[in-house]
Amino acid sequence: MGQQQLLLIVLGAIIVGLAITVGISLFTSNAQSANRDAVINDLNNLGSLARKYYISTISLGGGNQSFTGWTIPANLATNGNGSFTSTASDQQVVIIATGIQTGKDGTTQVKVTNYVTSLRDSIVINN
Repeated sequence: MGQQQLLLIVLGAIIVGLAITVGISLFTSNAQSANRDAVINDLNNLGSLARKYYISTISLGGGNQSFTGWTIPANLATNGNGSFTSTASDQQVVIIATGIQTGKDGTTQVKVTNYVTSLRDSIVINN
């Protein structure tokens, strides 16, 4: 009877350990996905701001059909989701977001790039 009880205790400990491991894995995966979704949302908003700059005339503070001169507003360059950098050329802005969670590779942060043109945004998930 003593060996059976010991076996049940060991089996119970293994099951609890596996449940904790699976729970941690699910939590990490959910946090990673939520961070990626949040930075994509921020990239869409920044893309809209860049496009607004593109279509506005110079007298209204815009680029007059050019992205040259557009920068991310200082108050939007960093937030709780991550940090954002941009490179603007005449017909395109490239905005790179670096999230706060570790990405798919398990070593570097979530990274998403938005290629903004006058017509659309192209989101590329890098990690």
